Amino acid sequence: MKKLILNIALVLALVVTVTSCRETKESTEEAGDAIENAAKEAGNAVKDAAEATGDAIKDAGDSLKEEAGNALDAAGDAIKDGADKVKEDAKDMANDAKDAANDAVDKVKEEGSKALDDAASKVKVNN
Repeated sequence: MKKLILNIALVLALVVTVTSCRETKESTEEAGDAIENAAKEAGNAVKDAAEATGDAIKDAGDSLKEEAGNALDAAGDAIKDGADKVKEDAKDMANDAKDAANDAVDKVKEEGSKALDDAASKVKVNN
């Protein structure tokens, strides 16, 4: 009887061990599947991040190109405005020089006329 009970206990222990191994195998397969799924998701996340980074770089390049174009346009406008101002100032200076020359000519004429009148007066007085 003792041997029978020990044999039954041995068989039960063997059954528990086999069942436990089967559950361990299933758990291991589930863990492997979970790891595989996590790796796939991580790969997809890396791919998505790379695409987003590429898009951001492209957008930044487009923005930089647009800003550079705006800066060039502004610089061109500033140069044109500066050239127009220089041209206008040169015209003003030329007009001022012309007015000064005309004033000088008028003054010389006036002084010459006065000197001529004085000389004529002296000639009359001496005659």
